[in-house]
Amino acid sequence: MNDIWLRPFVWIDYRLAVLFAVIIPLILLIWAFVQKVEVIQRLLGIYWRVSSLLAITIYLMIAQYPVSFISGLMGLILIPISLWFWVDLNDEIEYQTSGALKLVFTSWRWAVSVYCILNTLAFIPFLGCAFSKNVINASYCRLWFEAPSLFKEYFHPNTKPGFLGFLAIISLVVYVIYLSYFVLIKLGKQGRSATQQ
Repeated sequence: MNDIWLRPFVWIDYRLAVLFAVIIPLILLIWAFVQKVEVIQRLLGIYWRVSSLLAITIYLMIAQYPVSFISGLMGLILIPISLWFWVDLNDEIEYQTSGALKLVFTSWRWAVSVYCILNTLAFIPFLGCAFSKNVINASYCRLWFEAPSLFKEYFHPNTKPGFLGFLAIISLVVYVIYLSYFVLIKLGKQGRSATQQ
């Protein structure tokens, strides 16, 4: 019975993620390149590197790996941090001449941050899906695999889920190594200045 009322909310969440995490930032990145606004390009470059964890999560969910629930939650936490952490970029954006790009970018930055924070709070109850074989087989956990499975049917119809999951695990390991290096070494040297990203 749980999955009957929960399913529409899970699908709405995936649709919102596509809108806020893929379509709008892609449009903004193209717009920033056309208008040659380097500060927005740099911040969106940071955003795309961080948000790639959500793409990895989709492929982990295609293979129905429990770790996908942890990576998804971490992606939701890291995105707002990546958008607001950099003091120099925040200052540059604030002092940019007002225009449509600045307004849309600032609106998106606030909207995606609120979306990620609310989604993080809503996703916490599903963390149990990552830690128990019995729980991951529950209908409310398996609901999260439906949209990634549909994505696989559209974009990888002839590829086995296990192979995509293997690629996702390798990507996750590389992501964690790079993030650890960045936080433990690079951030210690540069601090919150993003000018040398």
